[in-house]
Order: sequence, then structure tokens, then C-alpha cells
Amino acid sequence: MNIFEAVLLGAVEGITEFLPVSSTGHLTIMEKVLGYQIDDPDITAFTAIIQSGAVLATTIFLRRDIARIVPAWVRGVFSAQRRDDADYRFGWAVILGSIPIAIVGLAFKDTIETTFRSLWFVAASLILFSGVMWFADRAATQVRHEDDVTWKDTLIIGVAQCLALVPGVSRSGATMCAGLLRDFDRVTVTKLSFFLSIPALLGATALEVVKEAGNISAGVGWGPTIVATVTSFVVGYAAVAWLLKFISKHSYSIFIAYRLLLGALLTVLLATSVIAPK
Repeated sequence: MNIFEAVLLGAVEGITEFLPVSSTGHLTIMEKVLGYQIDDPDITAFTAIIQSGAVLATTIFLRRDIARIVPAWVRGVFSAQRRDDADYRFGWAVILGSIPIAIVGLAFKDTIETTFRSLWFVAASLILFSGVMWFADRAATQVRHEDDVTWKDTLIIGVAQCLALVPGVSRSGATMCAGLLRDFDRVTVTKLSFFLSIPALLGATALEVVKEAGNISAGVGWGPTIVATVTSFVVGYAAVAWLLKFISKHSYSIFIAYRLLLGALLTVLLATSVIAPK
């Protein structure tokens, strides 16, 4: 992989990671357009690793919240008197909400990295999950806010996050939809999506670095992988800041329309053999 391609893929990751349009779906499409075998071990590892740049951007963006929640959680663990703190409960909620995707991701790792890498799955997921987003966006009452989050809420949202293991669904889209259907406002579900991304994506990155280091070295290369990760960090920070401002005043309609158009275009290209599914 050359540096230009690394920057391009890193930028795509940074822009799409937290938008409900599927970063993995976009990366899979772009990798195929650039001529890569999208189910090769080095490409699947590259796709997972560069997400850590966008996650790091999120961590820095949420640093004040994290600096408040983590100490409150630690204090609550060691002192029963501190367990009424909303930040303590929120910390546990994020931990519990992160467990489902870890279990499902490890159990179905081979299927996720081979069968689900087909662009037919990407196209179908982009289109079909748009219907779920449309329903959630209109059914939500948005009467609940960040202080109302419980472990039950994040566990349900965490289970929904598992859907994102299929490229095209969108991790942020799945978590936001589940949050809206739990009647949270859009800003709260967006922040919840950000928080749940940190353990999920950093865990996936660590696993790929350990297991696929040799394949990365022999294939894509660590230089381009690092460049793409840094690019995703820079672009991701801007995307996070923009999304929170945008979503506070707008619905998900623009993202739904974009998903439908991209899914339809990809379906046509696949059906006419302009592009191969793998």
C-alpha cells in the first residue's frame, strides 16, 4: 500500500466511524476499488487497526467526561457510600454494554472476516438497516437524558452494537437506534455510542495487532497502517465535533438517504459485474 492510499483510507475511516453510515462498509468498498483482496488477513487486520485512530480522537474529545466518570467508578467500587453517584452507575453501564460485542466478535471472528466481507452483505445491510434507522428516528420520544442511563439500557444497546459486526450496518447506527428506542435524546445516544466505541474498537485493535502482526508486515505494511491510523485520528476528531453539533438540531434523514443511495449504487455495480463481491 502506498502513502496516498493509506491517507485516503484513513480519511474515510475518520469521517465515517461515528456517522451512522458504516465505516467498515465504506472501507471495504474503497479497498475493493483500490484493487485489494478484501478478505485477506492483512486487509481485515488493517481495517480493524486504523479504527483506533478515530477512537483515540473520541477519547480526547470526551476527556472531561472520562476524567469525571472513571474516578467516580473507582470510588464506588471501593466505597458503598459512593455508589449513588450517577457517574459511578454510568461507568458500570458502559462496562456492561461493552461485553456483548466482545463475546460475539470472538465467537464469530472467522465468519466476520470472511463470509461477511462480501460486498453483497455491505449493500444489503446499507439498505435494510436504513429502514431500522428510519423507524427509530421517528418512534423515539427523546424524553430521557444522560442522567437516566442505566446498566439495562447500555446492555440492550451493547447487544444492538453486535449487529455492526456485519459491514454496512454501522456500529454507531446500531447503538444510536437502540438508544432512541429506549427513548433517549439524540445527543445522549450519540455520546453513548462514542463511549461504547472505546472498549469495543480498542479491544479489536489490540487483538489484530497481536494476532496479525506478521500478515501486516508481509502485506499492507506497518508504515501505511500507522499513516492511516494517524489520519483517521485527525479526521475523526473533526467528525466527532461536527456530529454532536449537527445531531442536536437535525434528524438522521440525511444519513438514511445517503445509505439508501450508496446501497442501491453498490447493488447495481455488483449485479452488472462492474465490481466483484470479494
